[in-house]
Amino acid sequence: MTELLRAAVLPPNLLPTGLLVFVLLYWLTVIVGLLDFKSLDLDTSHDFDGPHHGHAASPDGIGVSWLNHVLGFFNLGRVPLMVFVSFVALPLWVGSILLNYSLGNTALLPGLLLLVPLFAGSLLLAKVLTTPFVRLFNALEKNHDSGAQPLGKVCTVLLPTTRERLGQASVKLLNGAPLILNVRAASAAAELRKGDSALVIDYDAEQRCYLIEPYELA
Repeated sequence: MTELLRAAVLPPNLLPTGLLVFVLLYWLTVIVGLLDFKSLDLDTSHDFDGPHHGHAASPDGIGVSWLNHVLGFFNLGRVPLMVFVSFVALPLWVGSILLNYSLGNTALLPGLLLLVPLFAGSLLLAKVLTTPFVRLFNALEKNHDSGAQPLGKVCTVLLPTTRERLGQASVKLLNGAPLILNVRAASAAAELRKGDSALVIDYDAEQRCYLIEPYELA
């Protein structure tokens, strides 16, 4: 363990180690409820399918469309950004430590050069690893279009939320199965904490989440 820690802070491994520490700190703040897991998410909803029919494509439009297709190839926009980054950071860190150790390299510049192929390989590996999650997150986002409509139902807050901060809540359906929703407080003054009861009053299509307000159970 001591040798691993020493290797992690060697100059050629500092960048991968820093990225991994950032990812770990991010998920820690998500677990304690200070952030939601989509707080650093990307918006790839614009021009994802390229220029609209009947309109000339501008150079900027082509560039945005190309970028969105690249992001789509790596499942970004289909899975949360930090989920993808997590699957990049870990193999990048492991690969950097193993490769620099096997080559006996402790210098920064050669380590940076080695990071180029390692980063490319980590991106491709992250695409493979996140592909099974695409269907899962698509299903979560389409819950509001299914027959199990949560509007008007009482939910239990799982992750704290305000008007500005995304959280999560659980709604129990008629068949007893829980439905997990992405939620925000409907009122700017409201702050809902873990365990609070709330009422699902609306769906925000732009933010892709439900709006809830505090509700006291009798």
